[in-house]
Amino acid sequence: MNIRSVLLALLAVTGGASATTYFKETFDGESVPARWVQSQAKADYGLFDVTAGKFYADEVVSRGLRTSQDARFYSISAPLDEAFDNKGKDLVIQFTAKFEQNIDCGGGYIKVLPEMDPTAFNGDTEYSVMFGPDICGYDKKVHAILSYKGKNHLIKKKINPGSDQLTHQYTLVLHPDQTYEILVDNKEEASGSILDDWDLLPPKTIKDPEAKKPADWVDAAMIPDPEDTKPDDWEDLPEFISDPEAEQPEDWDEDMDGDWEAPKIKNPDYQGEWKPKQIKNPDYNGPWVHPEIPNPEYGNLEDPEIGHFTTAHVGFDLWQVKAGTIFDNIIVTDTLAEAQALSKATFEEYAAAEKSAKDVLDEKEKAGREEKAEADKAADEESAAAEEDELEEVTIAEADEPEVETKAAPAESSDDDEDDEEEEEIEEKASSHDEL
Repeated sequence: MNIRSVLLALLAVTGGASATTYFKETFDGESVPARWVQSQAKADYGLFDVTAGKFYADEVVSRGLRTSQDARFYSISAPLDEAFDNKGKDLVIQFTAKFEQNIDCGGGYIKVLPEMDPTAFNGDTEYSVMFGPDICGYDKKVHAILSYKGKNHLIKKKINPGSDQLTHQYTLVLHPDQTYEILVDNKEEASGSILDDWDLLPPKTIKDPEAKKPADWVDAAMIPDPEDTKPDDWEDLPEFISDPEAEQPEDWDEDMDGDWEAPKIKNPDYQGEWKPKQIKNPDYNGPWVHPEIPNPEYGNLEDPEIGHFTTAHVGFDLWQVKAGTIFDNIIVTDTLAEAQALSKATFEEYAAAEKSAKDVLDEKEKAGREEKAEADKAADEESAAAEEDELEEVTIAEADEPEVETKAAPAESSDDDEDDEEEEEIEEKASSHDEL
C-alpha cells in the first residue's frame, strides 16, 4: 500500500474524512438475501445458495454466496443502498472468494454496474469495473477491467490471485487522481497510474503512414560467400540407398504382393547438401525502423472521466466448470479504512481458524482414503482366496472320481468275411468230390 492510501485511511479513522459505505453484504443468514436478484436472461443459469462450506472458522460468520451447479453460467446482482458517484472520491471495492472446490476453470470476479435491469443482467450488460480472480488451468490471474468510452480495458500487469482452497480477499482502490492500488489478502500486488497500466487512451505516437522502407534497403545481415566453392570430391549423393544385403523373401508372391523393393538404409557416403559458408553482408543496413509521428487521435491526459463512474449495482456474472466458490464480505465504499475495518472483523479474524479447519478436514479425508484403500485391498485378497479355494475343491473332486472301465464292443462281421466263409465251404465240397 502506498503512503497516500495510508494517510487517507488514517484521516478516515481520526475523523478527518467522512466515510460512506454504499454496499455491504456478509451473508450471515441461511438463504440468499432478498435484495439479490437472479437474472432471467437465460433459463439455465446456475443457482446460488448460502453456506459456510465443508470447512469453516465459524458456521455463521463464514457463510457466503456459493455457486452450486457444475458447468453453468451464473448471473445474479444486488442494488447499492444508494447510487455512488465517485467524482472526487475514492472508489473502493472489496470481497472474498473461497475456491473450496479446488477450481479447475472458472471466474471469481465481481462487477460494479450503472443502473440496469437486474432480471436482464448477462455477459453483455454494460459495467463500470470488473475485478477479481479468474482461473483456468495454469492461467491464473486477477482481472481488473475498467470501462472507458464504451470499451472495456484489462490491466496490463499480471497479478497472482492465490488459488488454493482457502478464502482470499481482493481489494481495488481507484483514486480521483487516476492512480490505483490492488491488494490480495491485504498485501499490495499492484499500484501506479491508471493511464500507464491500462491502455485506455490511444497511443501517443503511431507509425507514419507516409513512410515506406526504401526499395534498396538491405536487411539481410548474412550472405553466402561468393568466393566459396564446392570441393571437387563433393558428391551429391542421396541420403538413403537400398540395402545391398537385403534379399527378396522366398515366399514373396509378386502377383499377390507386388514388386519387391529392398528396404532403405542410411547412405554411408552421404555428405549432405553443399552450401557456401555465410559471411557478413557488407551492404547490410540493419533492421528498418518505421518512423512514428504524433497520434492525432491521442486523448486528453487530463480527461477527468477516466476512472469516474456512477455505480448502482454489484453482481456476479460467471462461468464455472466445477461449482463451489463461496463469495463473502462484499463492500463498496469511498474510504479504504471502511474496507479495512470489515477485513479485520472477518477475513483477518477468522483466517487462522479456517486454515485449522481445513487441516482437520484434510486429515479426516486422508484417513478415509487410507481406510477405503485398506478395505479394498482386504476385499481383493478375500476374493482371490475364495477363487483359489474354489479351484482347489474342483481339482480334488475330479481326482476322487472312480475310473470307468470300458469294454470293447465285439467286432461286427462284414460282408467280406461272410463271402470268405462261403468260398471255403465250396472249396471243401469240391475237394471231397474229387476224392470220390
